[in-house]
Amino acid sequence: MKKQVIALAASAAFAAPVFAQSSVTLFGLIDEGFVYTNNTNTKGQASYQMQSGYAQGSRWGLRGSEDLGGGLKAVFTLENGFELNTGKLMQGGRMFGRQAFIGLADDRYGTVMLGRQYDSLVDYLAQMTANGNWGGFLLSHPLDNDNTDNSFRVNNTVKYASQNISGLQFGGTYSFSNGTNFANNRQYSIGTQYTRGPLLLAAAYLQANNPGVGSDGAIAANDANFTSDLLRVFGGGAKYTFGSATVGLVYTNTNVKNPAGTVYLTDASGNFLPLVGAGGTLSALKFQNFEVNGKYQVTPTFFVGAQYVYTLVNYEASTGNLKPKFHTLGLMADYNLSKRTDFYVQSAYQKVGGDKTGTVLDNAYIPGAGGVSSAANQFAVRAGIRHKF
Repeated sequence: MKKQVIALAASAAFAAPVFAQSSVTLFGLIDEGFVYTNNTNTKGQASYQMQSGYAQGSRWGLRGSEDLGGGLKAVFTLENGFELNTGKLMQGGRMFGRQAFIGLADDRYGTVMLGRQYDSLVDYLAQMTANGNWGGFLLSHPLDNDNTDNSFRVNNTVKYASQNISGLQFGGTYSFSNGTNFANNRQYSIGTQYTRGPLLLAAAYLQANNPGVGSDGAIAANDANFTSDLLRVFGGGAKYTFGSATVGLVYTNTNVKNPAGTVYLTDASGNFLPLVGAGGTLSALKFQNFEVNGKYQVTPTFFVGAQYVYTLVNYEASTGNLKPKFHTLGLMADYNLSKRTDFYVQSAYQKVGGDKTGTVLDNAYIPGAGGVSSAANQFAVRAGIRHKF
């Protein structure tokens, strides 16, 4: 009852009238905790931090629908992301940076949505990974190169999502550049899932032109994981549930053409750390991520999970073609204190091997850690609490 009253009050504040055939729901999540990282700078110093939004990003939002008759509904979502410790807006300071869209949903033909949204990799493939399902930020693939942890959303987007057709679902997105050059900073993606009993299969593809360039395109400058000429990602995965256990296998392939830098590797002023030596050029970074993960529901209120990711990188530079390698191990335990509140502990370990590039890429960095390690390995552990409403 309290939640309904709050939702009605929130909808009134946004001047959104609610009729008998309509509904508006207030929803949200708060995630807070402490992170220890053993090595976070060139001096090899450890860090102890209080950080928000790791297992899931802290958020609040409004979700609504209106029955138009004949199985057709108008739908919308406005979703804000925030940093709990400072109260600042996330997703580049956007008011509704997580999602902001309106659309039409048909019981037979599926849903069409317009606005700022997730791409098809996130919609269909990410949930096959540990980080995109139960692990979150700390268990991301190196530099979240495949966006399975939602480093970016896509602006100016038309999305289609099918209904469930005998276990099959599919969809796609197209994001306009909103510029005079139609192809510059546009994005498109497709994805599918198929469920049959305990088996879930998924595949997806994404291509973005000039991500991180400009402020009005599909992937804006303050929203991209990589700033580059081209970002292309494809992958597939399988998940099988037997009893209380679930096992998943995932492969993703990422091609970053002419990367200028990544938001995950910056200096104190926010400038990109160089990915190639002085006077050199880097034509491509190609990542292949091989993941195996497992989750076991020990009791209805307690689960444990584990993940291993092997990442092979093709580093194509004027100084030569090299093959660095990343090994990432993640662990998590989660206990539900109630239906809405849980406490969790998670850890990640990363080791960098293979060829040396002579750049910051030779140093370990776990997304969500306190900084880049001075060595080829890094360890981080987090204890957190999460509440959903």
